[in-house]
Amino acid sequence: MKFIDENRSEFGVEPICRQFQVAPSSYYAARARPPSKRALSDETTVVKIRQIHQSNFGDYGVRKVHAQLRRDGEQVARCTVARLMRQEGLRGIRRSKGPKTTIPGPLADRPADLVERRFAAPSPDCLWVADITYIRSFSGWVYAAFVIDVFSRRVVGWQLSTSLRTDLAPDALEMGLWTRRRAGRDLSQLIHHSDRGVQYRAIRYTERLADAAALASVGSKGDSYDNAMAEAFNSLYKAELIRNRGPWRSIDDLEIATAEYVDWFNHRRLHGEIRYRSPVEVETEFLHSSIPAITTMERV
Repeated sequence: MKFIDENRSEFGVEPICRQFQVAPSSYYAARARPPSKRALSDETTVVKIRQIHQSNFGDYGVRKVHAQLRRDGEQVARCTVARLMRQEGLRGIRRSKGPKTTIPGPLADRPADLVERRFAAPSPDCLWVADITYIRSFSGWVYAAFVIDVFSRRVVGWQLSTSLRTDLAPDALEMGLWTRRRAGRDLSQLIHHSDRGVQYRAIRYTERLADAAALASVGSKGDSYDNAMAEAFNSLYKAELIRNRGPWRSIDDLEIATAEYVDWFNHRRLHGEIRYRSPVEVETEFLHSSIPAITTMERV
């Protein structure tokens, strides 16, 4: 039907039907037949799928589009979403690996690994993870530091810089501390986990953690799994924003785009690891829960 409709003006209906060994009457009967319930339903669902895909940076794949449709009250099967997205040429973002930015600090006085790959927390502000990634722009390399709350996956602090040797990591930490304290949160049980990079071993950084009464935790040398959650976020950030919406001219463009991305990530992006909710939604539900909050976490 579609092929005939697209080519009938050039070749005619009967010659095309003859090649396909289909009776012309079958074609005309099919055209006259009213759309099926499935076709009508698909038309409506496709519009909603496009809206969800476009409003989420084009990052969502089948699982998240399906989850958002269900949250919106649409009773649609996941296989139907997969079929319609394939039909429309819509797909989610795929992550890829790249070089690392970690420059190991000295072994002397290195904090212990208090996390040991257990990336779980009983409540917000018990465990934060931090890491640095890189972005190529037309004006040179740009580095991004992020601090993430393990309980909700929320980005509590971030900063961009054109150098690894500036206040990049401390400023991201400072944003996290300011944001949480401004909301009246208790940081007395906080563990801060990072890799062995010199940025996180710097005196200014460790002193700021000490001032905040936070315990520092550091993973082992050359083992990305020891800081897997932070590196997973970096991978998402580069797949969903940097490669999806680039190339980038300068740090100024990246700062605006990163601010928009972090706001979307925290408030609207659905996360499969937290039952397809947003980080802010998870924290809000926890804080308003009638179950008494767990305010302590075992410190190894």
